[in-house]
Amino acid sequence: MAAATVPARDETLAFPDGFVWGAATAAYQVEGATREDGRGVSIWDTFCRTPGRVAGGHTGDVACDHYRRHADDVRLMAELGLGAYRFSVAWPRVQPSGSGAVNAAGLDFYDRLVDELLAADVVPYVTLYHWDLPQELEDRGGWAERDTAHRFADYARIVHRRLGDRVGTWVTVNEPWVAAFLGYGMGVHAPGRTSAADAFRASHHLLLAHGLGARVLRDGGARQIALTLNLAPVMTPGQVGDPDLTPSAADAEAVDRVDCLLNRQFLDPALRGEYPEPVLAIVERTAGLGHVRDGDLATINQPVDLLGINYYTPCVVRAEPGEPPNPAYPGTEDVMFSGAHAPTTAMGWPIVPTGLSRLLVRLSRDYPEVGLLVTENGAAFDDVVTGDRVHDPDRTAFFDNHLRAAHEAIEAGADLRGFLAWSLMDNFEWGEGYRKRFGLVHVDFETQRRLPKDSALWYREVIRCNGLRRERTRRPTLEAVAARAGVSRSTVSRVINGEGAVSDEFREIVMKAVTELGYVPNSAARSLVTRRTDAVALVVSEPPGGPADDPLFAATVRSAVRELEEAGRHVTLMLAGTAGSRRRVERYVTSGHVDGVVLVSAYGADPLPDLLAGANVPAVSLGRPAVANRTPYIDVDNAGGAAAAVRHLLGRGRRGIAALSGPPDVTAVQDRLRGYRETLREAGRQPVVAVGDHTLASGAEATRRLLHDHPDLDAVFATGDPMALGALQALREAGRRVPDDVAVVGFDDIEAASYSVPPLTTVRTPRAEQARAAVRLLLRRLDGGPASSATLPTELVVRQST
Repeated sequence: MAAATVPARDETLAFPDGFVWGAATAAYQVEGATREDGRGVSIWDTFCRTPGRVAGGHTGDVACDHYRRHADDVRLMAELGLGAYRFSVAWPRVQPSGSGAVNAAGLDFYDRLVDELLAADVVPYVTLYHWDLPQELEDRGGWAERDTAHRFADYARIVHRRLGDRVGTWVTVNEPWVAAFLGYGMGVHAPGRTSAADAFRASHHLLLAHGLGARVLRDGGARQIALTLNLAPVMTPGQVGDPDLTPSAADAEAVDRVDCLLNRQFLDPALRGEYPEPVLAIVERTAGLGHVRDGDLATINQPVDLLGINYYTPCVVRAEPGEPPNPAYPGTEDVMFSGAHAPTTAMGWPIVPTGLSRLLVRLSRDYPEVGLLVTENGAAFDDVVTGDRVHDPDRTAFFDNHLRAAHEAIEAGADLRGFLAWSLMDNFEWGEGYRKRFGLVHVDFETQRRLPKDSALWYREVIRCNGLRRERTRRPTLEAVAARAGVSRSTVSRVINGEGAVSDEFREIVMKAVTELGYVPNSAARSLVTRRTDAVALVVSEPPGGPADDPLFAATVRSAVRELEEAGRHVTLMLAGTAGSRRRVERYVTSGHVDGVVLVSAYGADPLPDLLAGANVPAVSLGRPAVANRTPYIDVDNAGGAAAAVRHLLGRGRRGIAALSGPPDVTAVQDRLRGYRETLREAGRQPVVAVGDHTLASGAEATRRLLHDHPDLDAVFATGDPMALGALQALREAGRRVPDDVAVVGFDDIEAASYSVPPLTTVRTPRAEQARAAVRLLLRRLDGGPASSATLPTELVVRQST
């Protein structure tokens, strides 16, 4: 192996001497062994076993099997050059009931882990609480009860007594906002409660636990104590690109209110010993202030050495009169959470590296007494294993850009002392189960094989250099591979395209260069040796107001585009909602500009599929066309999903079940109404349908009509989630309780469904899988393979609205 070359200092954006480089995990996400060696039950064990809570019904029972494989994982950390490893201790592994008896086997595990880390020159950073509260404490009230904070202090003392002689840095609590407001306020995290009042009580008691725990740690001689918060700069859409932009007075008030709830609600008590006045006003009218007792703020305001910062994306808001409060942020009436217009990760989170530099500079300016440590930063992308490599240039670019932002903040005066990447390896991603991968190391969850991704190898070089190359990392090009291999571009193209007219010797040389550089072939490389354009048109044949306005539409298109790009295809997005635009699409496609078409065509009697078939252009429809034609399609079981929803309502004793329908000339809506009607008729019930146009407003209006015409209805089935959310709004206005008076079921499982109040029971459609299947079917057609249509199953997700 050739010796690594360390860039000269003037070629490097160097970080300060002693800067800490590492990675992080959390116990429930990686350990597994949830029923072994005396471990008790946590709230996440219970939450995962509640139907509809976690994608795919996944659990952390096995996860990455880190409990058994930790020695191998530590060796991997050493190979990657990590200087620090932040892990969390599972409270129920140490104290199965959350109080009282200590489980010696649990402490023994962390003893071994710490010793192995130190032997490998990896410094352990211990987080005491990363969301896995013992279930017995939750049964006694959980974080909404004050006693839980005192039990945490006892637990902190137990762990520190065992590990404190070898562990120097201790994080008390991880992301109390998430634990409180997603766990107790919205119900999308464990324990799954939906009470704004409990969320504010839990928030205060988590801070109290931090203060009590910090005092115990300090009394025990802990060298460094930290609190880790999920923080984000709050800004208007205009300020994302122009931080100096002065917002309107209304927008400025919205920004300040949300900043108080997301950031200062935790920063100010912990670092200043006070709550911001806007927070106290919201808490008082939501939960009262009886849980905030004299002396609490002094206890919370313990001296800390480090503030841990978990940053992923900014929070973008603007004033919007009449907007209901975001359930994650009680008290945000008249505020619109709009999100940043930027490229996104697989989680749908906008990528805004400048947000990190703004945040770090602001923290050092406003709270200069505490050092800063990035305890989490990373991204999920749809990784693909190719042989023994995982080429993930998007993740590498994400880290590169955020580290540059961190370096910029240091130069501007931020007291940043380290960076811990999230995450060391792919793991159980909470409500997303195993669908989202954040790891530097790929984990095959069937075999538990670990495979460092290209981003991990890149990060190893960053650590070795203690900095970044001044010149930004670029994706390897065809020319770079040719230069490394000493052959022509066309030879490289022939090798990567499997052409036979290349000798074994040159094939081996080229593939070695491809592997060394992490080269990912693109369509330009492929087109050197084929007659194809390697371009595919993604044609949306929907008029305004049709399914293209569905909130899941962007995710569907994004999945199709990602699948095409991973296959090395150029993507041309075209709209065909009018006769004129259809003619333009037909001319463009039949002129040979693309090899094939993925057609989103479920609206009315669309003539485009027949036009393309007649022109001999390979096409696949994403969704069953309204009129049968020669174009193969990938659909979802809309009728079956509706039938399952109605059977669920009937099983809950509902008898007056009405339907809210989107435009009835949409094929998916027709199928959903058919499943609804047929199931009701089989049960001897009369269907009642109110028609709208997909939107929340139309769902609310249709529900008002139903309540007027059918005051005895006790359930609503909507053919789309936005209409179902509108039904929830109209029912609240009418004083009807959900689900006590009226149950509500939606369709599609958009992101807002799990965040509604109450969370919405709905039918989950595999939109991303549908898009990927349509692309793969088209690619098979282009390769001369079979092209049969397919229908993917749907899944009923039961939440509190029924």
